[in-house]
Amino acid sequence: MPRYKHIDTNPKFLPVDLARQLLPGTFEHALSHLIDHELDLSAFDAVYRNDTSGAPAYPPSMLLKVVLFAYSRGIVSSREIERACREHVTFMALSGDNRPHFTTIAAFVAGRAEAIAKLFTQVLYLCDRQGLIGREMFAIDGVKLPSNASKHRSGTRADFERQAAKLEAAVQTMLGRHRDEDGKSVEPDLAAKENARIEKLQRQAAELRSWLESNPDDRKGPGGKVRKSNRTDNESAKMATSAGVIQGYAGIAAVDAKAQIIVEAQAHGTGSEQELLVPVVTAIKPLFTDESIVTADAGYCSEANLKALADMDVDALIADNGMRKRDERFATQVAHKAKPDALSDKSGAAKPTSTFPYTAFTFDPDKLTCHCPAGKKMWRTGRNTVMSGKRVIRFRGAELNCVGCPLRAKCIRKPETTKVRQVAFFLGTAHGRISSHGERMRERTDSPEGRALYGRRFATVEPVFGNIRYNKKLDRFTLRGQSKVDSQWKLFCLVHNIEKMVHHGYAKAA
Repeated sequence: MPRYKHIDTNPKFLPVDLARQLLPGTFEHALSHLIDHELDLSAFDAVYRNDTSGAPAYPPSMLLKVVLFAYSRGIVSSREIERACREHVTFMALSGDNRPHFTTIAAFVAGRAEAIAKLFTQVLYLCDRQGLIGREMFAIDGVKLPSNASKHRSGTRADFERQAAKLEAAVQTMLGRHRDEDGKSVEPDLAAKENARIEKLQRQAAELRSWLESNPDDRKGPGGKVRKSNRTDNESAKMATSAGVIQGYAGIAAVDAKAQIIVEAQAHGTGSEQELLVPVVTAIKPLFTDESIVTADAGYCSEANLKALADMDVDALIADNGMRKRDERFATQVAHKAKPDALSDKSGAAKPTSTFPYTAFTFDPDKLTCHCPAGKKMWRTGRNTVMSGKRVIRFRGAELNCVGCPLRAKCIRKPETTKVRQVAFFLGTAHGRISSHGERMRERTDSPEGRALYGRRFATVEPVFGNIRYNKKLDRFTLRGQSKVDSQWKLFCLVHNIEKMVHHGYAKAA
């Protein structure tokens, strides 16, 4: 029988050279070299007031190394980062065997918004110096991540008023029952539970009233539309995702196509992507060249956004909701879609189409003829009609054919009152009319060149979110407030950018 050496994993006291734990070519080695030799961290010094008195503070360089390395390993909890500094040798090497308290780590991430923004810009400059930014295409997209807020505490002021009134009414009912039972024998345990319940309801009602007093106005969106507030984090928002509704923030990223470097990162407490496009484009406009183009998906498409980009003289390619329906390459996409998760899908069963759509009718644009699904010829009723700025040709079924047609129930929505079916087809923009920005964008996205360019968008930005969310496990925010969450999102994106620098050989020989 073979004999093997005994592997002893019990704790040992070993001499360790901490500097040698950071192997060249690794993320942690590049991170340490970057912070020690390339970055100006003087912006972090402004918050300290211990020049002549007070205890020495942990260096911002050490805290940055620890936090960014922890994020690269999917550790976002400040308590977990503190424990790693005590137990993990790589964290010990980065921290110089210091063990910052979790409150120090949390305060560093939450209270350095301006300095972190400058840090992001410096790393972007280094990426550009390495030739990782091509400035040809910038793909903009966002990801919705939950934050440190409860979605059950969301609502308008009117909702909170009703909740407070309901709690106060329940308290009065319970107090009235107590008065009615005075003098009766009640078990001590039941009385104590009842009193605890009353105190809890009173506390909840007082919290609601206090919040209403300190927040006299509802949150307002564009156009003055009322948005739901949140009593845990009033700058977060309820957002619909593929896994259900979350309370959180949208992390927006603008990614350069050459090496997938994130050139701009912003976090916003809204699920509406349309209102976020212009701020991101404005932020990255200094990077543009004459050949630069901005791409974004249908969530950012609106006439107002397209007009704003045109006014800014920004070349853009933005899809609309019907782009894939018009693209014959996606004709079979339904067969390849994954089935929805039964635990999170709230859409219910799809409702069958009640009548034949216009695509079921055979239209010949050359001969200007139309045949219904039953194969019967339809009569042309007009060809110079204009609808929504487009020329329209209309057809109407013959009463003789429609009344006795076996497909009548599938063709006409109300067969008992409607005699014949009508259908219309668009022939193009009406003569002499100036097309809208949306129409011009649709023509461009439907062109062969537009389809080729838009295909690059998906391969540019989606892998970035896959790396951040699934490879790095950075799938939630731990802070509250838009400014703090924005800083944490920039740190998430910094991890991605530094990793890209490592893959392209940064600091391997250092």
